[in-house]
Amino acid sequence: MGMFNVFNIAGQGMAAQSIRLNATASNIANADSVSSDPESTYRAKQPIFATIQAELGQSDNLAQGVKVLQVAQSNKEPVIKYAPDHPQANDEGYIFMPNISVVEEMANMISSSRTYQTNVQMMNTVKSMMQQTLSIGR
Repeated sequence: MGMFNVFNIAGQGMAAQSIRLNATASNIANADSVSSDPESTYRAKQPIFATIQAELGQSDNLAQGVKVLQVAQSNKEPVIKYAPDHPQANDEGYIFMPNISVVEEMANMISSSRTYQTNVQMMNTVKSMMQQTLSIGR
């Protein structure tokens, strides 16, 4: 694997973590949203990652990066609360809220931001190594 591939792989990792951060932020923002029926209740979103594989014979190392296959919605049932005075309560007096743990989402956000930061540091390290290599001949 050449040093320039590091930039490509780190860039793919940063793009994937950016999607993960956006999904997590959306989950946190909608954690307290309310609806009058379970079908229209917000469902948490989670990106599904996959490793990008090189063609056989193209590289000795098959792992070539990461990509987001899709952003899947949670299949957790919404939380049902009895709140007959709520403006969005249904005819029986129930409201539906997403089954989202803000604590888990914050941990997910910290993990994705640290992974993003690690990819940036890796790119900066390789850039510094390349600059030092070029300065050897001076």
